[in-house]
Amino acid sequence: MDILTALRAVPEFKDLAESHLIWLMEKGTVSTLKEGEKFFTYGDPIDTMAIVLEGEVDLYRAQGNGSRYLGAVEKGEITGLLPYSRLKTAAAEGIASRDSTIFYLHKDNFMELVREHSPLAEILVHTMTDRVRDFTHQQQQDDKMMALGKLSAGLAHELNNPSAAIVRSAQELKRHLGNAPEKFKSVIKIQTTADIVDKVNEFIVAKLDETTSQQPLSMMEKSEREDAMADWLQNIGLEDAYETASIFVDFHIQPEDMESLNKILRPEDRVAVINWIGQTFTTERLVNEIEEASRRINVLVTSVKSYTHMDRAPERERADLRAGIRNTLTMLNHKIKKNQVTVVENIPDNFPQPCIYVSAMNQVWTNLIDNALDALEGRPNATLEIKVEKDREFLIAYIIDNGPGIPADILDKIFDSFFTTKPIGKGTGIGLEVVRQIILQHNGKVTVKSEPGRTAFAVCIPID
Repeated sequence: MDILTALRAVPEFKDLAESHLIWLMEKGTVSTLKEGEKFFTYGDPIDTMAIVLEGEVDLYRAQGNGSRYLGAVEKGEITGLLPYSRLKTAAAEGIASRDSTIFYLHKDNFMELVREHSPLAEILVHTMTDRVRDFTHQQQQDDKMMALGKLSAGLAHELNNPSAAIVRSAQELKRHLGNAPEKFKSVIKIQTTADIVDKVNEFIVAKLDETTSQQPLSMMEKSEREDAMADWLQNIGLEDAYETASIFVDFHIQPEDMESLNKILRPEDRVAVINWIGQTFTTERLVNEIEEASRRINVLVTSVKSYTHMDRAPERERADLRAGIRNTLTMLNHKIKKNQVTVVENIPDNFPQPCIYVSAMNQVWTNLIDNALDALEGRPNATLEIKVEKDREFLIAYIIDNGPGIPADILDKIFDSFFTTKPIGKGTGIGLEVVRQIILQHNGKVTVKSEPGRTAFAVCIPID
């Protein structure tokens, strides 16, 4: 292969004087890669500029337990270390997709390149700028997709319980109502007065009303009351005594309550009437379960709408920081429960509402709270504290965790693009950079203080 001709074919070098290309050729080295051979791998030191003269190299980034295809470096494209670049190690892996020829220029030649071959240096700096811009955009998209994936997984988990409860209660209600005609047959045979019917109805309505104001029973109290109620029901000849007793206890009905009904009912009517009362309360309980599960789903959907701000234009507006933080906690509740984290919230009710981009600020809360929850994984007595204070014309929100802390030697780097303390595939190194950019957009500031057992991020934004 004629190396000079191959270098001249690089699109960026088309107008470059031949003297610069000759210098480049003389200072560089050439090697070949077989199909499937690694060009570089994760963590490799990057100390050369590389140009693919022939062939193609596929790029992959670690993701979870596998890897994700990023794209390809094709014939005539420049990669690797460039002048003024701060790149030190490979964050991805390159594998030749076919037999390839690679040209290398070691960084030891960069000083001479910049000093003696400024047109070539200018081309390479422009190439680096374009690469950083494209890579940053891709990383931001990856970060958003990663955050969306986490929230989607959490929402799926949170929605599963109430939706399963609705299905379960609906099936039970269907079975229960299927038995109603048979029990109604027993009731309709009863010969009674309107006064007795009214008293039975009054009893049912009164117990339904009382239930809403009663304190929940402990497991021991519930068990004791069920046993007492089942004994009473068995004594009057009820077949499903324990099943009916459980229903009655749920509505805080005790044997002494039933005695008041017992006095006005004929002995031959008691079982039919009490069965019918049990039928009524069973229906009520199942409907209540469906209503509560539906309410939980509605709360989640409302939180999602508020979190994404999907029904508003992306403009600054007065908004309650507490609502945004609580919606974020709702979105991440699965992770809070999984990591057994105690959340301590200290946000007074009477704070002024700052003028913010609501959806953007929710990104801030998500990144900071999610990072804190990651730090608390496996920690005993894991605690996440969130507090907001007013300082003159500013509001300061603190996200504090009692995790292991951030090492002092990297604390000043955590807001840098692509810097991450998480294992390969677990973090993109873009989340805190996004936080910093959003807060700057609000004319605010984000800072961090950390020591073992306490990491505190402070988000300071103006009220107006």
